Amino acid sequence: MAGLNVGARAALRRRPPAGRSRGGGWESAALRVLEFVAYPALAGCALLLLCVGVVTWLPALAAAGYALDRWRDGDHARPFLDTLRAFGGYWRALWRHAVASTAVAALLAGNLVFLAGRSGPPAVALLALQLGLVLALVPYHLALAAAAGRDPGGDARRWVRAALFLAFGSPRRGVALLGVALAVPLLTSPSALGPLLLGPTLPLLLGLRMAARLAPAPDRPAAGAALAPTA
Repeated sequence: MAGLNVGARAALRRRPPAGRSRGGGWESAALRVLEFVAYPALAGCALLLLCVGVVTWLPALAAAGYALDRWRDGDHARPFLDTLRAFGGYWRALWRHAVASTAVAALLAGNLVFLAGRSGPPAVALLALQLGLVLALVPYHLALAAAAGRDPGGDARRWVRAALFLAFGSPRRGVALLGVALAVPLLTSPSALGPLLLGPTLPLLLGLRMAARLAPAPDRPAAGAALAPTA
């Protein structure tokens, strides 16, 4: 009987505490959900800080893609600092593209404002054309940032080719990127900062996931190493 009591006490000591299931259970799942929100939000915070320069938004988005891709692969869990550190290399590689994209976006916005107050078939046709260009640029730039984020040692030409294939090689990928880019700001609008912090980064995460399925990631610089994409 004494032996049975000793065995029972040993079994109780080995049993996990109440409310904690083996393998993490709901606690692990809850932490993963919080992490999925917190880390993209941290990358989004760094992205907003870097976008103060207006034409810096594209290199900043690529740097956020680099930081989030490292987090996805379990390499690093510092998306805010990694975004800031990676920005310089992406700015050197993408500043021309960023200036051109900003100018095109400003031109399209002006055209939309001008055509919105006009009537007649020509105005409607031109308005539809401008909207189509805007809707095409959204998945393209998300794909470009994802391609650059996964391939920091590449150059702008290689990233553009990868982005065109990612965004337009399959209609489903382009529509998915556009749909998420439009849906996330609406879904996060109850939070004042939600659309600003998560609006760019959650669609970027989808782009990174798609890019990972299409091709394995090239070798990345070691953690803490200086990032130096070629121009």
